[in-house]
Amino acid sequence: MGELALLIPLAPFILGGFVIWTRHQTKMAEAQAAMPQVDERQALYTRELEDRIRVLERIVTDKGYDVASQIEALRDARAIEARLDAREKDLQP
Repeated sequence: MGELALLIPLAPFILGGFVIWTRHQTKMAEAQAAMPQVDERQALYTRELEDRIRVLERIVTDKGYDVASQIEALRDARAIEARLDAREKDLQP
């Protein structure tokens, strides 16, 4: 009986510790559930980057491909698109 009397003053601390531990376990379970979604997005992003790198490698290693003229063509196309966008904005009421 004397041992039980010693535990009574400690009960709030024990209960508080249990509540904190339970909340922590809940947060950890939620974090574990979210991890596959993050991993999936990272894997998709990595695959997209690898695909881009493969394309760039093909461009650089293809001997019949004139990289400088392609870059200039892209610059010209972007300049034309920018001018067209500016004109469209000017024409809108």
